[in-house]
Amino acid sequence: MINHVFLGLYTISYVKNIIMIEIKLNFVNNSVDVNNSEVVIFQKNEAASADELAVAWTVIENCGPGWSHAFTFPVQTYVAVGDSWGNLSPALPAADGERFSVEISPSGDILKPAGKASGPKEIEVVNALKLGAISANITRDGKLLAAKTGVEPGQKAVFAFSPIIWIGVVSQMQEGEVMNSAIMSQLNTQISLMGIASADIVMTGGGPGPVSSSFVFTLENVEYA
Repeated sequence: MINHVFLGLYTISYVKNIIMIEIKLNFVNNSVDVNNSEVVIFQKNEAASADELAVAWTVIENCGPGWSHAFTFPVQTYVAVGDSWGNLSPALPAADGERFSVEISPSGDILKPAGKASGPKEIEVVNALKLGAISANITRDGKLLAAKTGVEPGQKAVFAFSPIIWIGVVSQMQEGEVMNSAIMSQLNTQISLMGIASADIVMTGGGPGPVSSSFVFTLENVEYA
């Protein structure tokens, strides 16, 4: 059970004694889009290679011109793993600088905290099993944010995220889906959430035929923490 307490511009959620600060965001469609486009929001794993694909964290659908869509961006992230037997671990709260280990126990595979990560801004997931690859998953707001599959015994997955979101217009995209390189190459707008408590993300542009212009995303009505 999650208990919510509203404090100023933040929503503070208490989950098993973990305090989560949620940045309040509101997508506003002020465009002249005629295609009922979907808007995708995601983050990039800065500890990964430049060509690693990102996951569609949030997808806003059917939000027509003049409409808006409120959502939150929790600061708290979680880690969970899947093993080669098809099992999925419970999600554990994960903060920058923490390491987690997947190990065998008398009762089966377990995921547990394992000290500090190699870097203060990284989250590490180590496969300490003797047999079987794992997948390491990072979630935010209960939705998949990033994933690393095929982590073999003795290897680790490393994740690092700045307070930056990427946003753009897509078609036929679902939350939790890995975006291909062609889609990612079209999504070039990044928005820093550093120090922000709430803001509107306003989309403009679009239009029919030859008069159509590119979609532009800007922050408005920004309140700082």
